[in-house]
Amino acid sequence: MQNIRAQAHLTTTALAEDIGFFRKLGLRMDRIFPADNPRMAAFSGHGLRFRLDVSDAPPGAITLLADDPVLIAGGATELRAPGGTRVLIEPLDPPVVQPPTQHEFVVRRLADQAPWVIGRAGMQYRDLVPSRLGGAVIASHIRIPDGGPVPDMVHFHKVGFQLIFCINGWVDVVNEDQGLPIRLTRGDCFIQPPEIRHRVLEASDGIEVIEIGVPAEHVTEIDHDLPLPTLDLRPEREWQGQRFVFNRGESGIFAPFRIPGFVARDTTINANTKGVASVMVARPVAGQEAPWLRHDADILFTFVMAGSMRLEGEGRDPVTLFSGDAFVIPPGLAARHAAASADLELLEVALPGDFATRPA
Repeated sequence: MQNIRAQAHLTTTALAEDIGFFRKLGLRMDRIFPADNPRMAAFSGHGLRFRLDVSDAPPGAITLLADDPVLIAGGATELRAPGGTRVLIEPLDPPVVQPPTQHEFVVRRLADQAPWVIGRAGMQYRDLVPSRLGGAVIASHIRIPDGGPVPDMVHFHKVGFQLIFCINGWVDVVNEDQGLPIRLTRGDCFIQPPEIRHRVLEASDGIEVIEIGVPAEHVTEIDHDLPLPTLDLRPEREWQGQRFVFNRGESGIFAPFRIPGFVARDTTINANTKGVASVMVARPVAGQEAPWLRHDADILFTFVMAGSMRLEGEGRDPVTLFSGDAFVIPPGLAARHAAASADLELLEVALPGDFATRPA
């Protein structure tokens, strides 16, 4: 017998206020989406399951979620009851769909004062790639101004790849089968493999992290049943072919980088995701200038963690970048990291992890 459950749909124009309201009524939140600017939340309790969608449309629909939705109504995905109620039939656990990347040259400067949006668990999000490259990736600058316990719950993400890199302060996170809570400090990072359960526990004042997620819009699901930390310590466990990685910045060894005139430390993420993504921290070599280069990565994102540089792109006006700025160089475009300050430090994330760089 397949697993089927029904879910009612309602609409709202004030999702953030509704979350607190329904919790006071004894209902629990099961899902929220997307994390950086929620527009859907699902609830259950008192024998009821429903979701709230931000919309001006009138309410009145239910969804049947099934392991095999084709078996419910002869393959139909939408029915309408005599009284007008819509019945939507959807997969219980839909696969993660990676949209094709819409390549573009992107520069996002902190000085441009992009808005900070309140997202999941009260965290503040700044979008570093507004176009999301057509939905292929989301890059968020996340901060929590006031430290202390974080009102988070055990949850997981249905993603293809997710990176958390700490750029300021510290944050304590507990992860499924990885032992006691881990404290991330500046320069540290970890990846959260697809569907690993985890929870943010506490953070310092002014904590800031960079979060990279693929695809851009993905479901965050709350697990009400699994307590963390788990009893087992299984560092070799894989989730959809990826291992959990915790990389300490202070222990990194710098070696020649793909960009001449720079050195970099490898976070080991490329090896532990079997080539899904590469995460490197790069610094300039004194007295050397980087040449013009092209790459063939699908996504190549860079965040300026410290110092300054001039980004030059083929057919683009040069732009001077400082700490807090970010950019994306599309495949095939000639570009150069010029005029690097001595204290320049870059976070580079590439998907896939193995790609080629050649002189322009």
